[in-house]
Amino acid sequence: MLLGRIIRLVLLAQGLAATALMAHSGPSPRILRDVPYVPNAAPRQRLDLYVPRQPPNMPRQPMPLMVWIHGGAWRAGTKADCPALGLLQFGYAVASVEYRFSQDAVWPAQIQDCKAAIRWLRLHAAENNIDPNRIGVWGASAGGHLVAMLGVTGTVPDFDTPANAGVSSAVQCVIDCFGPTDFLHYGDKQAQLDAPNSAVSLLFGGPVSTRQPLARSASPVYFVGRDAAPFLILHGDRDPLVPLQQSKELAADLKANGVEATLQVIPGAGHGGPGFSSSYVLKLMSDFVNRHLKPPLNPPLQHPPAQAAAGG
Repeated sequence: MLLGRIIRLVLLAQGLAATALMAHSGPSPRILRDVPYVPNAAPRQRLDLYVPRQPPNMPRQPMPLMVWIHGGAWRAGTKADCPALGLLQFGYAVASVEYRFSQDAVWPAQIQDCKAAIRWLRLHAAENNIDPNRIGVWGASAGGHLVAMLGVTGTVPDFDTPANAGVSSAVQCVIDCFGPTDFLHYGDKQAQLDAPNSAVSLLFGGPVSTRQPLARSASPVYFVGRDAAPFLILHGDRDPLVPLQQSKELAADLKANGVEATLQVIPGAGHGGPGFSSSYVLKLMSDFVNRHLKPPLNPPLQHPPAQAAAGG
C-alpha cells in the first residue's frame, strides 16, 4: 500500500535524525511527560516539556521555547522523536506535541490540537520559567504543514476551541520543513490527492475534489497576512511527495504581505535526507532561531539547534 510505504519512509528518516540529537551536554533537564493540554484529553492530546535547569547562582530568567510538531502523514508519528532537544544546552525550553490522527478525527482536529497546545504552554509559562512572548515552532512534512498553519493563524479564531479560551496561540517564528501549503493547487500530483487511500483524502474524510472548502481551510497560503510570524522554509528540489512549488508559493505570499520569509532550496534533496543537516543549513536555522527568540544571558548558538528531521 502506497500510503503505508510513505509513512514508513518518512518516520524512519525522522527517527534517524532525532536519535542523533537525543544526547545533549549539560545537566539533565526537568521533564514533564504526557501532559494533557485540553480537559478530558484523548490519548494523543498530550505533550512533553523539557526545561533546562539553571545554575543556582544565576538569576532566574524566563527561557524561550521551541515547540516541535512531528510528521507522519497526519496519521502516524510520536512526540518521543524530538530533534529540537539539541536546543536545551543553549538555554531553550523544548516542547514536543502530539495531536489526534486522521483515523481518529478529520481536519481541523489536528490544528485545533496544536493551537490548544500552544495556549496551554503560554498559560503555564510562568510556572515553567518560559517567556510566553518567545515561542517558536518547528516541524517537518505534516508537522511542517501544521507549524505553517500556526504561523499564519495566530489572530484567526476559526480553529479555537474552549480549552484556555482567551489565551493567544500566536507564535514568534516558524521553521517549516517541506510542509504542504495549498491542497487546491498541487501541480501534477493533484490527482494523487484524490486517491481514496491518500494521506490527504484520509485527513479530509474524502477526496479534495469533494472537500474543497475543507481543503482550503487547511491550506496556509489562504491565511497569510501582515501579522504572520517570520518563516524559515526548507525544501528539497527533488521532493517526490510535496512539490517544491508549495513552499515557493507560501514564501512569495509572505513576502508580498511584508512578512520575513526565507526559502532555502536544498539541491538534490528529497522528502528529507542528509542535505537538511549540512553545516550551511544548520547555521541558517541557528541564526534564524537566535534572531527571533533571542535567549537572554546566553551567548548565540555556536552549534546548530538540531538536524532537520524528515517527518511525514
